[in-house]
Amino acid sequence: MQRTTRRQILVVASIMGIAPIAMTRAIAAPQAGLDLEFVLHAVFFSNELHLAKPVDPHAFVQDPSVSAAVGPQNIPHAAGFRPALVAGPFDVEAFNAQGKSLGFTLADWFAAKGMARIAPSGDGAKIDCRFTQLRPNGVYSLFENHFDQKPIGFTPSDGTGKTNSFTADANGSASVSLLSPRPLTHDNAVLLVYHSDNQTHGEQRGEIGVTAHHQIIVRIPA
Repeated sequence: MQRTTRRQILVVASIMGIAPIAMTRAIAAPQAGLDLEFVLHAVFFSNELHLAKPVDPHAFVQDPSVSAAVGPQNIPHAAGFRPALVAGPFDVEAFNAQGKSLGFTLADWFAAKGMARIAPSGDGAKIDCRFTQLRPNGVYSLFENHFDQKPIGFTPSDGTGKTNSFTADANGSASVSLLSPRPLTHDNAVLLVYHSDNQTHGEQRGEIGVTAHHQIIVRIPA
């Protein structure tokens, strides 16, 4: 119940326009770079599109009234399932786009938190991340968003897909460090992708909404 309450506060904050501030909050450190806080991808996505009812394109809930259709981010979903609303309800089972249970509730999905420190390193950048309240023993990857590409492009944060994946511990926590081959600018974001098939996919994220789910994200401040 406590977790759900915190998420409700975040939802209200996002609707009131507070979330965009959090998305660009950074603490400058001359030698260490920037400390940035991840936000829910669902909140980020919905704010970018100015949606009246914020949704999560990558997590689904049961709804018998819904027909099969193509949802946000062009993700097809099965009949009887729809993209989850950020406003809840939260104490419901989360599913993938094909109606397969993800094994946790929407409250669990929305509880993920993360911090990233991004610092110059050679011709690229060093990315250090700390995560909590992830899926215990869940498999994840870090990807880079390219907002200067149409449609938006995605590449592994390490450039190769060899060192950007990790497994959370039994408490749902993880720390990961990697090197990006290029500097990160406001055209980029660091994206945490959850792999519900427990498999990494190298340079690819996986099947979006089915085996690969965008969970939290942080965009580099301008």
